[in-house]
Amino acid sequence: MPQYLVAIHHPNNYDPSVEGEAMQRESPSTQMSNQLTRRDFAIRTAGFGLALGLTPAATLAEAQQASRSENSPAVADPYSLVDPELLPALKQFPAFDFSAEMVGKFRQTPGMPPLPAPAPQPVERHIPGPPGAPEVRLWVVDPAPSEKGKPFLLFIHGGGFMMPDPVLMPRLQEIATDCHCVVVSVDYRLAPETRYPGSLEDNYAALKWAHAHAAELGIDRSRIAVAGESAGGGHAASLAIHARDRNEVPIVFQLLIYPQLDDRTGSSHPAPPAIGHFMWTASANRFAWSSLLGVPAGSSKVPAAAVPARVASVAGLPPAWIGVGSIDLFAEEDMEYARRLVHAGVATELLVVRGAFHGFDLLVPDAEVSQQFSGSWKSALRKAFATGKADIAEKPKASRQSSGQ
Repeated sequence: MPQYLVAIHHPNNYDPSVEGEAMQRESPSTQMSNQLTRRDFAIRTAGFGLALGLTPAATLAEAQQASRSENSPAVADPYSLVDPELLPALKQFPAFDFSAEMVGKFRQTPGMPPLPAPAPQPVERHIPGPPGAPEVRLWVVDPAPSEKGKPFLLFIHGGGFMMPDPVLMPRLQEIATDCHCVVVSVDYRLAPETRYPGSLEDNYAALKWAHAHAAELGIDRSRIAVAGESAGGGHAASLAIHARDRNEVPIVFQLLIYPQLDDRTGSSHPAPPAIGHFMWTASANRFAWSSLLGVPAGSSKVPAAAVPARVASVAGLPPAWIGVGSIDLFAEEDMEYARRLVHAGVATELLVVRGAFHGFDLLVPDAEVSQQFSGSWKSALRKAFATGKADIAEKPKASRQSSGQ
């Protein structure tokens, strides 16, 4: 039977014993690495807008006016929906318009360096790319190089399909340490220079390479998972679908952190008035998807196979964890994708965080809701690695119709 859990989290429901038990299991050096990572995430994320030379921090009136331009004016004060612990940092975050100019500036932002030892250090690798494409750069983080049979996570970074993730390195180190798995991240080609399916092909090339080099990496080929945040979550969902259809690499779990799954959100599917006011708006979503697809987002020209929410069948996909904030622009599409998975018999856990906007856990990592959110997906990933084994036996390939083609 599929597992379906919808948890609407509220600060009053926070159980400190959950975090306490997790911290007790970690070594002092791991605790220090995690604390540094969370603090650095907050500092660096809050500084993105200022570093890009964008507008000063938005006032409440400016945020309300911007939100009215994107959504119904039914919500007079969008800030009233935000979790109180997240509110101060959000009010200090600069208002900006997602544009080609902003993307160019963002790409020039230097990335955070890796955490120092004893945190596991990222190793750069280059592998053959898809046929006719350049090599693909990977970052490999191994928490125990001498150990064999470790689980493996392919983590795909976010960035609206067009930008890198400047805080990626500490993130990979944190996951590798906390979940005791080899983590590989893909420096996939970005839109709009590379349209669909370029990024998908890069990610699949990395997945196949890791599967083929399991012995070298010290990983268990039956415990391979895919994950991503935001646009990376959308890429991870697409990769899971593609891997199902190709039937070459078994995937045991898909971890989708506020994933970007549907190009129609904010275009042919207007956003509900209570969501999508902060961090990622309907106009940003239209721009990002149109840049990836090369055709207008939400239009009939979009190939179904390019968008997880448009794929005709989600049957046969690996078990999933999906998490999203209740006022994130992606809330509705993520809940709908979880519903489809459940109806298809896919074991699915859905976590909806009350009062949380897009990327809340990175902007305010020490908030109770952020800690519970990250604790939930890490727990789900560890459980999948401990109990799940992908079926590596030969199975009939999915039909082209199931891929939405």
